[in-house]
Amino acid sequence: MSAEFGWWSRDTEDRRLQIRVEVFGVAITWKCKQGHHQPWLSYTPTPEDWDHLNAEADKRIPRRIISEKIVAAIRRRGEK
Repeated sequence: MSAEFGWWSRDTEDRRLQIRVEVFGVAITWKCKQGHHQPWLSYTPTPEDWDHLNAEADKRIPRRIISEKIVAAIRRRGEK
């Protein structure tokens, strides 16, 4: 089971960040980049990022895009 989520956000210096979250089993990998030609870098999520990820997962459940197991893995990791 795997899923990928992505959205745009702003950092503390008001620069645009593209955030990508990959969920594979129970492993959740956060990455970000600032421009089209920039490499993906490791990213440490904020509590707001976890809230956004939970909201994105909730939107995909009714459309059956992701399974309940993936949502459960996201919620477990977000509570730590």
